[in-house]
Amino acid sequence: MEIYLPIAEQSMNVFVLLGLGGAAGLLAGMFGVGGGFLATPLLIFVGIPPAVAVASQANQVVANSISSLQVHWRRGNVDLRMGLVLLLGGMIGSSAGVSLFTYLKNIGQIDFVIAVLYVVMLSTIGVLMLVESARTYIRRRRNPEAPRGKLHTHYLVHRLPLKLRFYKSKLYISALLPIGIGFVIGVLSAVLGVGGGFVLVPAMIYILGMPTAVVIGTSNFQILFVAANVTFLQAATNGTVDVVLALLLILGGVVGAPIGSRLAAKLPGVVLRGLMSVLILVVAVELLTELLRTPSSLYSLGFRQVMP
Repeated sequence: MEIYLPIAEQSMNVFVLLGLGGAAGLLAGMFGVGGGFLATPLLIFVGIPPAVAVASQANQVVANSISSLQVHWRRGNVDLRMGLVLLLGGMIGSSAGVSLFTYLKNIGQIDFVIAVLYVVMLSTIGVLMLVESARTYIRRRRNPEAPRGKLHTHYLVHRLPLKLRFYKSKLYISALLPIGIGFVIGVLSAVLGVGGGFVLVPAMIYILGMPTAVVIGTSNFQILFVAANVTFLQAATNGTVDVVLALLLILGGVVGAPIGSRLAAKLPGVVLRGLMSVLILVVAVELLTELLRTPSSLYSLGFRQVMP
C-alpha cells in the first residue's frame, strides 16, 4: 500500500513507515532516547531525502517522548529540576542548530554533514558504552556482592560555580554543566533530526552521575520540548517537515513507546546500556558502509526544461 509524501515528493509503503515509527518508539521507551538515531538513518536508507528525514523525524520524537514520559512520570522517575536546567540549554542550542542547518542546506552540504556526523558520533558513543557495560557485567558476574563502582568522576568541571542540589538524582553540581550538555543536545537535535538521547543518556550517566532509572524519564522530559522547538523552527525556516510522513511515524511510535517503557522496567541498567550500545554500533556501521560504497553511476547529467 503506497502513499504519496508531498514534501519528500515520492511514494512510500505505508507499513514500512509505520514499522520504522514503531521501532523508534520502542527505543524511546526502553532507553530514554527519541529513537531518531535509528529512524533517521533508516528513512535515508529507504530513499527519503536527508533534509526531509531530519526535519520530519523531529515530529515523531515529540510523540515518542510524550508517550514514554507519561509512564516514567507515574513511576516517579523524572528529576524535574534537572530536566528544566537541561531544557534551558537545549532550547538555546536547538535554535542555534536550526540556523546552522539552514546554512548547510543553502551551500548544498547538509546531506554529507548529516552522514559524517552520524558515523563519528554513533561509533564513538557505541564503543564507549559497550566497553563500560561489558566490564560492569563481567565484574558483577565474578563478584555479585561487590559494591557498585562510581559511574562518573568528579572532573574539574564539577567545581564550576552556580551549584544546585538535585534531590531526585542525589547530586550537588554546577548548573552550568547540565546547561552545556543541553546546549549540545539541542544543536544535535536540529542538525541530525534526533532527540539527542543517544548522547544525552550516556552524558547524564557518566558525566553528571545520575541513576539510570531517573535518567530515562528525565531525558524524555528534555527531549520532548527541544524536539517540539526544532519542529516549529524547521517548518517555519526551511519548510522541510513532511506532515504525512511525520503522522505515519507518530502512529507507529505511539504503539512502540509504552512497550519499550515496560521492558525497561524489567531489565537491569547494565543490560539496557549494553543493548543500546550494540544498536548504536549497528547503525554506525551501516552508515559508514553507505558512505564508502561506490555509487552505481559516478556521473549524471541533469537538465532543466525551458518553458516556451
